[in-house]
Amino acid sequence: MDARLELFKYPKVYDHPGSDELFAEAMSAAVMYHSRHCPEYAQILELAGFDAERSISIVEIDTIPPIPTLFLKQHELNSMPVDKMILRSTTSGTSGRPVSVGMDKACLRLGANMLLRIVRHHELLSFRPTRHVILGYQPSSHNHMGAVRTAYGSTWLALPISRAYALRDTGDGYELNIAALLGLLERYSQSKTAVRISGFPTFLLELIRQIQAKGTSLKMPPHSKVLLGGGWKLATAESVDKGTLYRLVETCLGIQEKDIVALFGVVEHPIPYFSCPRHHFHVPVYSRVLIRDPLTLRVLPFGEPGLLNLISPFLYSMPLVSIMTDDVATLYPGASCGCGNEAPWFEVLGRAGLKGIQTCSLKAEELL
Repeated sequence: MDARLELFKYPKVYDHPGSDELFAEAMSAAVMYHSRHCPEYAQILELAGFDAERSISIVEIDTIPPIPTLFLKQHELNSMPVDKMILRSTTSGTSGRPVSVGMDKACLRLGANMLLRIVRHHELLSFRPTRHVILGYQPSSHNHMGAVRTAYGSTWLALPISRAYALRDTGDGYELNIAALLGLLERYSQSKTAVRISGFPTFLLELIRQIQAKGTSLKMPPHSKVLLGGGWKLATAESVDKGTLYRLVETCLGIQEKDIVALFGVVEHPIPYFSCPRHHFHVPVYSRVLIRDPLTLRVLPFGEPGLLNLISPFLYSMPLVSIMTDDVATLYPGASCGCGNEAPWFEVLGRAGLKGIQTCSLKAEELL
């Protein structure tokens, strides 16, 4: 049995108890595969005293050595030839060199199946004609950042009849297009065609401030939604939390809080995390999440903040089965959310205090 294939076909998106055994089997196979096909990864495991040939139980996945994303900015790790990776996405590359993550055909098929199950669960799939306003980068041949692919890909969740971007491609860079978007939204509010606004929270806040400056408010057509991703660290003098921003969206754009969904993801771990109705990121069956002490790497209990460790057998192109991000987060038991989802959920608190670390969202904010 191909445990990874069975895991990504698993019908219940957030059923951890029912998928634990399958997940552990898929992880065991993935670690073994990477140790045999990536000499550098095999050396990492050996130095950590980890036996890649043994089966791993679900309670032992925390023993798999996590690889920091900062390490990946300096060292390339591949488990298959680059020419077999038919899709490659990069990080922003603002600290060290950019990290390029490739996927092969098998991985893309698994990913498509996973994404379809997740978006159906969150009721984000729509065949209604929709106008898309992307608060991020316009796709370009000179930009291969994962955030650009994600933003464009999200427009296919609702039948796209038009796309407009906050950051317009100039051929060798980008220019800000917020004022033009405001004019479009004023026109769209007079129509019956659904609108989806997606992208960086910072740009959404700027859009709202321009609406407020005009002393007006808009009401988007029925079935309109807001999809937010790219971080919550706003490059402004004042910090605006999610609750405040969501209330401003309802007041200024006429889109209710129940129609606002946040997305969390990192290029090095291509598993999407969508927020529930209470705006928490529950962990789907395709991954597991741990929080580690930044000094000792000890796994921390529920409720304690630390570094976010993301685990998945998804990629066979690169040995990114367990990565340590520079995000500070806290993990909670599923029942504490109150939305009915029993899978654990996490809250991202910010970035670790390392000089020079930026993300694609922070790079975009420099244009504001």
